[in-house]
Amino acid sequence: MPDATETTLLANESELLQRAQAGDEEAFGEIVRAYYERVFRTVVGVIRDEHEARDVCQEVWIAVWKNLGTFRGDAKFSTWLHPIAVRRAIDSQRKRQKWLHRFLPFLAERDAEVESVPEPVATEAEADPRGASEGAERKERFERGLAALPEKHRIVLVLREVQGLSYEQIAQTINCRPGTVMSRLFNARRLLAQKLENLP
Repeated sequence: MPDATETTLLANESELLQRAQAGDEEAFGEIVRAYYERVFRTVVGVIRDEHEARDVCQEVWIAVWKNLGTFRGDAKFSTWLHPIAVRRAIDSQRKRQKWLHRFLPFLAERDAEVESVPEPVATEAEADPRGASEGAERKERFERGLAALPEKHRIVLVLREVQGLSYEQIAQTINCRPGTVMSRLFNARRLLAQKLENLP
């Protein structure tokens, strides 16, 4: 869902993009301001480190500026932009030999055809110190389980459950078939459930 700034941009997006493609830095600046937070949310959803995500976002926008001439307008600008952000985030992660260390418990069931792992639900007991401690332990357990998943499974979980992308959008982003996305998502949830069972 675009925010107010993005909604304003969408009204004259085509004009701004044409100006930016012609080298107008002011027009490009408006595009960056409109989409920055969306890109940041995507990047931080992959690498889970806000400071690193800000650095990666700089790289994303440099790449967008350099490659803006290749945008033909066949799809929405946001559709063209999203894979750039995801790939830069993944590249950054691999270069630094990092894994996805932290995730919020996001595994609410969205697809009836695949297995799900129930999301931890906050209770009134968590308002007291003991409840808060138990909630923190559950969250830490989820983080450990997620961190233990293979990267290809964590990525599809982020794109589907955190970013809310469709199978087709995920497939375009990571260059595979929608059927592969469905298979990875199914296996990711199954593996996570197994790991959570075995964690102390």
